[in-house]
Parts: sequence; structure tokens; C-alpha cells
Amino acid sequence: MRRLIPLVLAPALLIPALPAAASAPAVNGPTATGYGGAVASVDPTATAAGLKVLRDGGNAVDAALAVAATLGVTEPFSSGIGGGGFFVYYDARTGRISTLDGRETAPRSMGEKAFVDPATGAALPFQEARVSGLSAGVPGSLATWQEAARRWGSRPLSSALRPAAQVARDGFLVDPTFNQQVTDNAAAFAQFEPTAKLFLPGGAPPAVGTTLRNPDLAATYDLVARRGTGVFYNGEVGRDIVSTVQHPPVAANPGQPWQYQIRPGGMTLNDLRAYDVRNPAPTKISYRGYDVYGMATPSSGGSTVGESLNILERSDLSKLDKTQALHRYLEASALSFADRNRYVGDYTPRRLLDALLTDGFAGERACQIDPAKAQAKPVLPGNPDGRYDRHCTTATGGASPDKGQSTTNLTVADKWGNVVEYTLTIEQIGGNAIVVPGRGFLLNNELTDFNFTPTQGTAPDPNLPGPGKRPRSSMAPTIVLQHGKPFLAVGSPGGSTIITTVLQILVNRIDLGMTLPQAVAAPRASQRNTASVTAEPAFISSPEGTALAALGHTFTPMAEIGAATAIEFLPHGQLLACAEPVRRGTGSAGTVR
Repeated sequence: MRRLIPLVLAPALLIPALPAAASAPAVNGPTATGYGGAVASVDPTATAAGLKVLRDGGNAVDAALAVAATLGVTEPFSSGIGGGGFFVYYDARTGRISTLDGRETAPRSMGEKAFVDPATGAALPFQEARVSGLSAGVPGSLATWQEAARRWGSRPLSSALRPAAQVARDGFLVDPTFNQQVTDNAAAFAQFEPTAKLFLPGGAPPAVGTTLRNPDLAATYDLVARRGTGVFYNGEVGRDIVSTVQHPPVAANPGQPWQYQIRPGGMTLNDLRAYDVRNPAPTKISYRGYDVYGMATPSSGGSTVGESLNILERSDLSKLDKTQALHRYLEASALSFADRNRYVGDYTPRRLLDALLTDGFAGERACQIDPAKAQAKPVLPGNPDGRYDRHCTTATGGASPDKGQSTTNLTVADKWGNVVEYTLTIEQIGGNAIVVPGRGFLLNNELTDFNFTPTQGTAPDPNLPGPGKRPRSSMAPTIVLQHGKPFLAVGSPGGSTIITTVLQILVNRIDLGMTLPQAVAAPRASQRNTASVTAEPAFISSPEGTALAALGHTFTPMAEIGAATAIEFLPHGQLLACAEPVRRGTGSAGTVR
């Protein structure tokens, strides 16, 4: 658990822990029920920052930006101003759901073969592509925060940045998750002077229970608060980003070996200046009386969660035994992932995206599911051509395995009924491993979310690199309405498992009769159209896991899948805020009162 540290700390970067400040706002555990607004995130310091904003009269957007800025300090390997994300907002006054696409963008110089080694003609190894300037997209987080504050906030962005800067100056406690993330990235971090200085003090990961301070990030936040986001996209911070991408600050004598060439990238200041936040219409499907809203492209979250739910609606899961319900969940997600891989990318026409979410197409896909056995994977994509005869037609194409990533997620509601569901990321845990010198934040490796080479056989691949293109994402911030009012908001980190995590939580809550805390805590399994289902050990060893194996599902264990946050809207204005009780070192939820 991370706590705010008082202002009397010594100036050293890493020092022994001191007791938390008595004035720090109280935060509940992973579940909280109450009134007046609620916040759920992966980190108690960030949750406390959001609750303070709500208690001081700020709205959901003001609080969400405070949480996000603080997570950039305390969760720097999963989020921060070097990355991007997707912001979904419910406006209680209008009843409208809007979205902001703050996804990172490829530089204009990036071509389709950017991740192909010209010397061999083969795709670069993932770590060589990742730990480089080549993988860094133009960051979108700060522009997203500015746009959200302008459209819906009641305070300027500076009000969210300054308290987060104070956390960076004062420091936060290093917990086991933070320590492990540095340990896992130690070899990559050691290759770059500013990264090693910040995250490998004395050549080793910071010890659990010590305090980490980041004065460079505090100064960067203060600079943006004073002078605006232009200093980032068209000023000295931007110039430092470009210099870092084009000339990675490689350590003269790295503390650990690294087997790959560290390649420069092609980002320019013009690329930063050209960045824009998009506001696409959300995806929307109806499911058992609920309206489910999510993100459109370049996210595949809204379309894939929505298509899966449409397929599942052909069965009354509440009347099936749990094994059969989970069998259909796994099969539906495999079918939807086949369609995602074949059709969804940054330039997918909206009419095609909407076709994937029609009931007719879902009916044609649902007839592929055999209650008696699992389909052989990978399955072929469907053909969303508008002519649905339910003869289980398929199209050409192949599987597109996704690389893992880490993100973070936050959920906020205020006393007026406004809701924010926000997923933000720097892609891999630790991004591209390069801290911008003197600025205190890691750059993303988001461009490795592009497919390095074509994956769809003779069919077009929608997710190859391109100039100014945004890589496909699996982030799936989701808001569910019932009779036009919020019922549930949920999201998660976890790369392509984000989609299945959100989907499984919705099925658990809506179909299987679980409470929200039970739905979040339940063991998870993720079928992404691969030969084996990725699953947590508790899922594999459960009676349902054994029964699913008998139906032909095979499993590959993963210790943890996702780290969700959610808020459910109960009668009479009561809020149930929920974060992970165990995963990623537990999350943090709280209510205003």
C-alpha cells in the first residue's frame, strides 16, 4: 500500500520510509459503499487524490484527472504523460456518453516495414523493437487531460497537476509490486542513464518500504501547470522527447548486459505539434435490457466486447449450469477475436465496425458454437456483409497473437451522477524503458502494438504500421446504462486480456448472479482465438475448469489476468466502488461519505 509522505523528507532520491501524513485522506480497501461520489484505482495515493477533489467540490472529470496525474507518479511503469489512453464520460445533465481517443500516434516517417530488419527481411525480436526509440508513439495523455478538463471539468488542468507534483516531490512508499516491476525490467532500465538513475539507485531496484521521489517529474508537472500543454507538444519538453527518441540516452557503462541493438526512432517536433485528440462516437450494443457503451477504433475493446455479448445473448446463460455458461463465454470471445484480428484497426470504416455489432452478424457467428465441444482454434473470421442467413459462413484470414502489455484503469463518479471510465497506458510494463532526461517520465512503446508483418494471409491486415497511424488497442473502458441511467462502469489493464476481463466481469455480474465484488474477484480465463485458453490457476483447478477441459478446452496458466476497477450504481444514490482484492497487490476504492 502506498501512502503520502510528509514534507520533511531529506532531499535524497531514495530514503527510509516515514509514517504517512496525518492529513492524508482516508481510503477504504478494495471495496467501498457510500454516497457523494466514488473513486476506484489500483493505488491508494491516487484514489485519495481523487476523493479529495470530490470532497472539495470538484466533479468526476476533475477527480479523474487528479487520479491519472498521481498514477503517473506512483504507477510510472503502467501510465504517465509519456503514454496515452481512452476516456469514456457519461454526462448526467444530458444523459450522453462521449469518448476521447488519446491513443499514441506513429510519426509521419513510419512505414509499413518499420519493425522489419532491413538486413534480414525478418521481423525484429520484440525486445529489440520495444527497447528503442523506434517503438515510441507521440504521447496523448496530456492532450487528453487538457481536452477532458476543457469540455467537462470545473477546474483547470493545473489543479490536477500540482497535487500530483507534490506527491512526486515528497515521495511514495515502494511496495512489492513496484519492486518486482523494476526487477523484471532491470536489464532494460540499466541501458539508459536517466532510467537507471531514477529506478536503479545504487545499481539495484529500490527496496520495499523505502520512499521513491521523482523531483524531475514534479518539475515537469509544475512547468505544464504554469505554461500549459504547449510546452509539451511545442516547447522545451517536446524537444527533449524528440531528442530522446532520435538519440536514446544509452549508458556509457550499463550495469547489466543487453543483447540487442538500441535503435533510434523518427519522431519529430512536427509530429508532436500535429497530435490531436479525437472524439469518436462510442460503440453501443443492447444486452439483456442494458445498453453497453465502449471505445471505437483504434481501440478494439468496444467492438470485441460488444460482439461477444451479442453472441452470448443467443443463449440464456442464467439458466445454464456454470460450465456451459463459461464454455459459451470462451467460444464467443474466440469468435469475436477472429473478427477483431481480421477487420479492426485505426482505419476501419465506421460502417464496418458497426456491422460487426449487428444482431444478424452475431446470430451467424453464434451458430458456430457447439455446446458439446470446443471449436478447434484458431477459428476463421466471419463475413459482416449484411447478408446473414445463419449458415455459419466464414471469411479468409488468420490468427493475430497479441503481445502483452500493462496499463492502468480508474473509475470515478461524482455526486451529480457524472461518470468517468478511463484506461491509460505506456504499453509494456516499463514502456520502452527510456526516461526522458531531466523530465522524470518514461516513454511508451505503443507502436509495438502494430503487427510487425502481415498476419491475415492473403487478406489485408488492418494493423500494420503507417505514417500518422494509431496502433490497434485492446483497452475497453465500458459504461453500462439501464433505462438511460448508469448501472455499471468497468475497465482493466492487461493487454489483449483487457477485453476478456471486462467481458467476464459483465457476464459474472449480469448473467451469473454475482455481486460486483464477486464478479471482479472471480478466477479469470481468456480465450483470444488461440489454441490454448490463458487462465488463472484457480480457474483451471475449479470444477468448471475440469469440466471445460473435458469439452476440449486446453489451458495455459497465468498467475494474474487484469486488474479491474468498477463502480456500480445502487438505488437511492448509493455507490459501490470496487477494485481488485488480490491482483496487482490489491486495488483501492473509496467513497466521499
